[in-house]
Amino acid sequence: MEPTNQAPPKVKHKEFRYHTQLEWTGKRAGILRCEGKPEWRVSSPPEFKGEPGIWTPGDLFVAAIQTCTMTTFLAFAQKLGLPLVSYSCRAEGLLEFSEGGYRFTTVILRPAIVVEKPEAVEQAEKTLSDAHKSCLISNSARTRVLVEPTIQAIGS
Repeated sequence: MEPTNQAPPKVKHKEFRYHTQLEWTGKRAGILRCEGKPEWRVSSPPEFKGEPGIWTPGDLFVAAIQTCTMTTFLAFAQKLGLPLVSYSCRAEGLLEFSEGGYRFTTVILRPAIVVEKPEAVEQAEKTLSDAHKSCLISNSARTRVLVEPTIQAIGS
């Protein structure tokens, strides 16, 4: 067989599209919709003349990173058969003036993970690290994301 100068065929990756709709309701607020899902009332944060007690873009941004990290962790943990008992996470986003404007410079995730056996703690740590590196929302943002976990086994 003679060698060819043709490049190998390119691998086609899947594409996914997400659609939302936003309708202004007055002042600095609106209704966020996505087909087949409950709608959310959204607003500028109070510090930017928005309504208190309403989800803000900042809340949604931090929650998106937090949720993506958790669901990626859960997918990896399930595939590995990690004996997971519970997962909860507190998150904090730092919005500050940087590079000529306000932006989230850091998001800190503080997951609390409980596994069934002490020997699963190390596996949970690695799985969380892998999930953090693979989180598509974190990888899409220029914000630094730090993970400060507490991982323990039942009874420890």
